Amino acid sequence: MNMQQHFWLFSTVKLTQAGNNMCADCGAPDPDWASYTLGIFVCLNCSGMHRNLPAVSRVKSIHLDFWEDSQVEFMKQRGNTAVKTEYEKCVPAFIYRPQQDDCIVLKDQWIHAKYERREFTGENSYFKQDYTSDTFESTLWKKGKDNKQFLKRTFVLSKKDFTLKYYVKDSKVPKAVVSMKDLNAVFQPDKIGHAHGLQISYLQEERTRNLFVYHENGQVIVSWFNAIRATRLAYLQRKHPSLRENDLIPQLTRRCLKEGYMEKTGPTQREPFKKRWFTLCSINRKLLYFKTPLDATELGAVFIGTEDHSYSVIETSSKNARGGRWHCGITLQTPGRQFVFMCELKQEQQEWLEALRQVIGQPMTPEDYANEANWRRGK
Repeated sequence: MNMQQHFWLFSTVKLTQAGNNMCADCGAPDPDWASYTLGIFVCLNCSGMHRNLPAVSRVKSIHLDFWEDSQVEFMKQRGNTAVKTEYEKCVPAFIYRPQQDDCIVLKDQWIHAKYERREFTGENSYFKQDYTSDTFESTLWKKGKDNKQFLKRTFVLSKKDFTLKYYVKDSKVPKAVVSMKDLNAVFQPDKIGHAHGLQISYLQEERTRNLFVYHENGQVIVSWFNAIRATRLAYLQRKHPSLRENDLIPQLTRRCLKEGYMEKTGPTQREPFKKRWFTLCSINRKLLYFKTPLDATELGAVFIGTEDHSYSVIETSSKNARGGRWHCGITLQTPGRQFVFMCELKQEQQEWLEALRQVIGQPMTPEDYANEANWRRGK
């Protein structure tokens, strides 16, 4: 069978079998690589991670490599849906399933967990017990609150009291005790400057506090991430016993809708513009600002309600800027104050406008009203 015939056959297999039109591991569309030992179609990025598992998975390009007839037949018999049924048979609800745009360590460890360690085939419950044990403990590298140096700290995650604690050196008294109530963990490798960088955020006296950590071993840091999600799920199930598990899963990890630098002026709009790092989360409806991306504590926050409650955002003409270095302006109107921000580039301005409008367009929940009231009291 020549290369053209092989390409036609692969196209037929991909089109006729459900699930083959997306990467079996990250969901990227139209994958053009395949593991001929597992029988799945994967994207270029995930194919590189499969190359690190030669004992389990061997990959070829659909377009560029020669395929033996027996290998093509094997692909026809298997396919993404059938293989997922086997290797993802028992994925716990709290386990994060990486998407196309997720960082490398999440996708890499998902692939290792599925095919090499066979964590989700139902063969044993060791890994699930490890994630969901009453105590999860290890040493992580943590950035100092007031400096850039990372130091080893012992972290302990407890399901008994739904807390995350960390200790300095041999101290038996925790440096901090963090409740699962508002805790959020998200990978931030570019911001932290390490491929395994994890940002843990929580509220401390109604202000956001950030912990930046990493571990040299990818499996360890992803296990921490999933253990935090497991503990958060247990906390939410106790807090909301009437809600279904599927309703709680989206609350386990809150991603920023948009983050980056903007310039900000003061309440009278006559103060000098200062460069600040902003993060916008659609779930808690807050625009936070920091001096730098790795600040431990926020400088301030803006709650963003709906248009019905007098919140709006518009593009500002550069001629209205008062001394700022950047001139792509944004005006955010709230019931109590008008905020003026400046972006360096037009594209950044448009992305911020779109993100802010998305939050304003979301209906408020009862919890949102409570958060808004708490924010106003804390100002």
